[in-house]
Amino acid sequence: MYQVRRVHIGKTAQLDELAHACGELYSKTLVFFWRTVRHKGIWLKPKHLMRLFTNPKLHAHTSDACVQAFCAGLSSWRERRKTDASAHPPRRRRWYFRIEYKRSAMKRETGLLQLSNGRGNAPLVLEWPWDLPQTVVIHWTGTEYEAIATYRTEETEAKPLGGEVVGIDLGEVHMAVSHDGTQTHILNGRLLRAKRQYRNKLLEHLGKSIDRKQKGSVRRKKLIKSKRKQLRKLRQQIKDIEHKQTSRLVSTLYQDGVQTVVIGDVRDIRQDNDVGSTNNQKIHQWSYGSVRHLLTYKAERLGMIVALQEERHTSKTCPKCGHRRKSRPQGRMFHCTKKQCCFTWHRDGVGACNIRHKYRGEFGVPHVVAEMAPATGIRFAPHPCVARSQGRENVCMGNCAEAARL
Repeated sequence: MYQVRRVHIGKTAQLDELAHACGELYSKTLVFFWRTVRHKGIWLKPKHLMRLFTNPKLHAHTSDACVQAFCAGLSSWRERRKTDASAHPPRRRRWYFRIEYKRSAMKRETGLLQLSNGRGNAPLVLEWPWDLPQTVVIHWTGTEYEAIATYRTEETEAKPLGGEVVGIDLGEVHMAVSHDGTQTHILNGRLLRAKRQYRNKLLEHLGKSIDRKQKGSVRRKKLIKSKRKQLRKLRQQIKDIEHKQTSRLVSTLYQDGVQTVVIGDVRDIRQDNDVGSTNNQKIHQWSYGSVRHLLTYKAERLGMIVALQEERHTSKTCPKCGHRRKSRPQGRMFHCTKKQCCFTWHRDGVGACNIRHKYRGEFGVPHVVAEMAPATGIRFAPHPCVARSQGRENVCMGNCAEAARL
């Protein structure tokens, strides 16, 4: 298991030079690889490319990391094109690229982390009050450089868990809904939808204002700068909401003794799916991949097993009698159309319940679900910053996200 620490390190001429050197090395690897494929029909392996390309300004393992990044993108494309014919391989040159340091290029002394840059070059020195990490990746965030340090943690720290299986249904209205057989937890996604809607309106308003200004004018440059600043703030707010909500859900499942987390696979929901301009916009702005990634790594860090499950017809099938509706349910409630059943439950809760049944091989089989507790909602609660005293840093104080009945 791994833990990640992010540190903002600003912008310096040394970092620009190192990022440019990594970009040159990545571009050389990309051009040489595709020229070899085009003229010789040979697909070179990573070990061959790492022998051919190095940069004297970089550490040897940092140079290898640039080549390995291209090969990783190539492998990802070859795997993705099996199901997606529109997938593209890595084909763009980079003027700047991320700088990756491995453990062999690190040295920590008196609170400073020294990152080697090859023989004869000055090392990169960072203030580092923490332990020595496994890897450090430095990338550009749009305004400054950020160092992402990865630490390896012991897997034995996680307490023993039970054998419960929970199904999670990802949604656009509600981020995620979980069901473990008795309890249902719903991550309220109203605030996240409001942020996306505000972003769309902001893009339309600022876009019209920028188009009315003359190109190269001071007013146009100020509006573009304001647009970037506001979009960056909204992007950070959306990321904060997703992190806090998923952390609360995973911690709740961990306390309940869940061993296996089954997430509905919705990766192909955008393909050949035309539901109107308004709903198409919502689906294409739905960050289900980000939510799935957050749930996956946070659950695995606590020792849980994460699996993906195909979720066809899970929102139209009654979990009590197994009857399948002809059409999707309208609104947020599911009503079974079979007269002998008349089961009613939260629509997303039904999807999570059926995902769990599908994973266990019980999908479409009648079940006794009359004893299920009412669904519990988890709302987002921001942590206000409170200054402890003059001369000290601001400390984030606040309560956890409170659960509310839906």
